[in-house]
Amino acid sequence: MENKEIAALLYQTADLMEIAGEDPFRIRSYRNGAAAVESYPRRIAEIAADPEGDLTAIPGIGKGLAAVLKDIVARGSFERRDVLLEKYPPTALELLKIQGLGPKSIALLYEHYRVSTIDDLERICREGLLRQLPRMGEKLELKVLRSIELYKRSAGRFLLDYADRMAAELVAYLSQTPGVESVTPAGSLRRGKETIGDVDLLVTGPDPAPALARFVEYPRVGEVLAKGENKASAKIGPEGLQVDVRVLDRSSFGSALQYFTGSKDHNVALRNRAIRMGFKLSEYGLFRAEDDTRIAGTTEEEIYLKLNLKWIPPELRENNGEIEAAAEGRLPALVELTHIRGDLHAHTIATDGRNTIPEMADAARATGYQYLAITDHSKALAMANGLDEKRLVAQIAEIHRFAADFPGLTLLAGCECDIRQDGSMDLDNEALAQLDVVVGSVHSYMNMESAQMTDRLLRALENPHLTILGHPTGRLLLRRDAFPYDVEKVFDAAARCGVHLEINASPERLDLSSNLLRMAKAKGIRFVISTDAHHVQHLENMKYGVLMARRGWLGPEDIINTRDASGLPAALRRK
Repeated sequence: MENKEIAALLYQTADLMEIAGEDPFRIRSYRNGAAAVESYPRRIAEIAADPEGDLTAIPGIGKGLAAVLKDIVARGSFERRDVLLEKYPPTALELLKIQGLGPKSIALLYEHYRVSTIDDLERICREGLLRQLPRMGEKLELKVLRSIELYKRSAGRFLLDYADRMAAELVAYLSQTPGVESVTPAGSLRRGKETIGDVDLLVTGPDPAPALARFVEYPRVGEVLAKGENKASAKIGPEGLQVDVRVLDRSSFGSALQYFTGSKDHNVALRNRAIRMGFKLSEYGLFRAEDDTRIAGTTEEEIYLKLNLKWIPPELRENNGEIEAAAEGRLPALVELTHIRGDLHAHTIATDGRNTIPEMADAARATGYQYLAITDHSKALAMANGLDEKRLVAQIAEIHRFAADFPGLTLLAGCECDIRQDGSMDLDNEALAQLDVVVGSVHSYMNMESAQMTDRLLRALENPHLTILGHPTGRLLLRRDAFPYDVEKVFDAAARCGVHLEINASPERLDLSSNLLRMAKAKGIRFVISTDAHHVQHLENMKYGVLMARRGWLGPEDIINTRDASGLPAALRRK
């Protein structure tokens, strides 16, 4: 079990304890323990399995929680959780995924109406019964119904980083099978989609069939859905991610990889092109239609070449003009992770981060970066202990003091400054003027009407100190839709003011989406790929931001933080 999965069980149990009205101190200890586990650099499972491993050495983990962690590693649950799940059905945990409801609200719904499923909740809302409960009303009822709709649309889908970790784990596991030459992810994971429905793995080698037997024996397999001569499917991990493993001959690897990578629309367009040229294209190869002679299939490149196309990067395969661009030699040279020279959005323990300035700087330097911007929250985000003007000025001085300790790394003083409801910035201009980077973000009042939100963002963009518009649509994947505004107006204003748009690489956000990136690029806007790191490990999420940029047809020239440290100040400067 990975640390994030263990932490999820602790968080869930704390929520169940709150629903049950248990001691707040114990609830808080479980949440603190979950946070400690989630951010701990070593695998908890390895420490628990080591006879000399000491889980109490982890800050925030006492003897009681250490015993709980050992139980989780051993059997995937623990006694307190088991007892609570006897009192409340497992479906009650689903209710916590509905925006607008917390544990206390769920306890009230269960007490009055015995609501324990999403369907129960939807029925109660549609009957107008939720508004009759204390501290609830018609607005909350409508908000819950919208959230239920989003939840149902996204059910069975997983964040990109989770699917990526599961795939990497399985690739390493299956690669150890005798007779296996290669294990390659395909599908929407290879295309870098924001959320993933299932994972496709293609296995090749002289005798790859044993890989199927080894796959269904994988310790994290929860349910085997099917197993045949060439394919096996199973649900993996506690969340039940479906993984399909296919074995195939090396000679058809390229055509199978192209076919199973998709997208469906891209494949249909490619097959139609093949038909017009007198060919037939399938997962087994490219064939001459008149006599079924196989002319390509070992690699993807040769398939595209035979169809008079440049090879198309997987991230572009959505039938959004990539085939025409490949035919005309207009495919962009896409940005790569190796182009990134630094991160311009990171948090520390000064607000809601988990690491100090030196720890974040050390991790950035170890990553090979030339610069790192420290951008803690501003005062409006009280729950994150946001900085007021006085604390911000003190932190700027602190950043400058630490800068000398990290030769080869430029430490930039920044702030993630809240954009208030009226569009003004949360800190005064005198303080903002002292910063190298100002990331302006919306964290509140996200239910405004589109016209109001548009005016709010337009006013923020006019502030002369705003450098970057952070996570520009506010979406949280699988949890919250983007807030509405006139994208054309806001992007036009960003281009006019010279404000850069952030591509937030946090797997929960991946904001902006590919279609908005292409729209913004067409207006001449430049971008910053940032991790929004709250822990040193989050710096590794940069690769997901790069994937989003690639899906948006962006090259290194479109991304500000591909510049080296000497060229960054000029690139950041507003027009």
